[in-house]
Amino acid sequence: MKRPDPHGICRIGTAQLRGPLRSWTGRWTVVLLLLLPTVLIARPDAGPASARTVKAAFLRNFAHYVTWPPTAFVNENSPWNIGILGDAPLGDAVEKICRDRTEQGRPFAVFRADTPDALPSCQIVFVAYKDATKRREALARLKTRPVLTVGDAPEFLEEGGIIRFRTSDRMEMSINLDQARAVSLGVQTQMLELAREVLVNGVMNKLR
Repeated sequence: MKRPDPHGICRIGTAQLRGPLRSWTGRWTVVLLLLLPTVLIARPDAGPASARTVKAAFLRNFAHYVTWPPTAFVNENSPWNIGILGDAPLGDAVEKICRDRTEQGRPFAVFRADTPDALPSCQIVFVAYKDATKRREALARLKTRPVLTVGDAPEFLEEGGIIRFRTSDRMEMSINLDQARAVSLGVQTQMLELAREVLVNGVMNKLR
């Protein structure tokens, strides 16, 4: 298992993964979203609503830090389609944070459904099922498509998801780089530098 070297850098593939960023103090004090100018401040007592807002901001910002093959879009004017499976409150937060926003000239569209088959073609899908069987079935349906799958179940990466959120006193994410590469998604170095863990070549690398 690879760990950061004494200078705080661990190499995975061609990317340099830096060691721990300075910890955020207090519960939901300040969350830096993927090095974008967007900084979200949440009250310590904000609870689940705050967590959903942070997740929604990450989902929107992934459009900036992940690259998709051209075949993932109908045409150059197609929107970023974000699908939410099984979590209506998160869908509300994503709709709010994506409203009137664009990335690379594309607007955002948010869709909610109970099953993957009920979603249109999406670039990003948050799989919120608590039921492990439903979650694995959804990931199996999406695993060959150029879709960035995101979730927060502890086993999400092992099940074939690409990004897993972990919420404690701060938001952390782990990345399944093997699955991202398998569906031709490119994950920029800035995202890898913020990751808690990266699964690459079948090995889970703990970075902080």
